[in-house]
Amino acid sequence: MTYCVAMRLNDGLVFLADSRTNAGVDQISTFRKMTVFERPGERLLVMMSAGNLAITQAVLQLVCEAADPGASLWRAKSLFDAARVVGDAVRAVHQHDGAALKETGVEFNCSFLIGGQIRGESLRLFQVYSAGNFIEATPENPYFQIGESKYGKPIVDRVITPETSLGEAAKCALISMDSTLRSNISVGLPLDLLVYEAGALRVTKFVRIDESNAYMQMIRNTWGARLRQVFGEIPDPAWRDAPVAPGALRLETQEWAPVRAPLPAGLLPGPERGAEDSALAAPIQLVAQQRGKDVPR
Repeated sequence: MTYCVAMRLNDGLVFLADSRTNAGVDQISTFRKMTVFERPGERLLVMMSAGNLAITQAVLQLVCEAADPGASLWRAKSLFDAARVVGDAVRAVHQHDGAALKETGVEFNCSFLIGGQIRGESLRLFQVYSAGNFIEATPENPYFQIGESKYGKPIVDRVITPETSLGEAAKCALISMDSTLRSNISVGLPLDLLVYEAGALRVTKFVRIDESNAYMQMIRNTWGARLRQVFGEIPDPAWRDAPVAPGALRLETQEWAPVRAPLPAGLLPGPERGAEDSALAAPIQLVAQQRGKDVPR
């Protein structure tokens, strides 16, 4: 599996991808998931992929070397057209390989992020699904994730807005990735981080991050320590019948009851159980006690 995150901000775009792919816990390889299409001064497009590696590589090959020049990311007149090029390539691969994959029980699983800037157009970011359809990032939803997204989503949800600076967004993306690395073995280093400044029409900042990267080590150590610190500073829940300090907040302010399953008639207490009550209350008799001295010991 993999984890990729991309953010569209007022000041530019941030892209981060891991490079691990696996077919089980004993078959792990490194394949880079980020591809850059750069013609300085004319366009800068970044494409990231997640899912079945054979499918995503086939799609990448098509968008790079399309027989029809108009079906190439190098020729797309807008980012919308670029997203359509990727979607059409996904459908072409599905048409070619989908039936064979289905016969062997392999799911047609792929997703892509494509974003950047073409001269004369503003920044744009799209997510392309395995059906070839796509959606665009908006001010209300300025980021996309593909792959193992659930572990790194909470921090991005809490931090990222269109006004977030590129530096803070890059830091947030790395913290999001660190949370994913810690919780899922199918995501792994090295990482590719690209930060694009609006209007540059070229790669402005790029770094390859491995285990020896001091900043990433600091992120991992500091984030973990600060989480534990904040966790320790939050008071334990105070129940309704427990004493609390003045001004402290109680978790339980009134009496509540859980939803209880109805007790079977045979387990009801008191006279409602009838004759069954004494039978259930009788001590258990062992087989050895029933058979007496004839049972071998």
